[in-house]
Amino acid sequence: MTDVLPGPAGIRAQALAPDGSLLDDFVFDEAGGVVHFRNAPSPGAISCLAIAEVIADRLEER
Repeated sequence: MTDVLPGPAGIRAQALAPDGSLLDDFVFDEAGGVVHFRNAPSPGAISCLAIAEVIADRLEER
């Protein structure tokens, strides 16, 4: 593959659990009238419609 060239390493933020371990999944927090969705790693963009459905369901349950 001549089109692929090496490059520098990337850095991204990663959510941590209270014990300091890495969270490998999505994090939903609810406070007041707001649903916070955090820690959307690589599949976040691909699964955005499914994530939106989860958020809508949570808001509808209120």
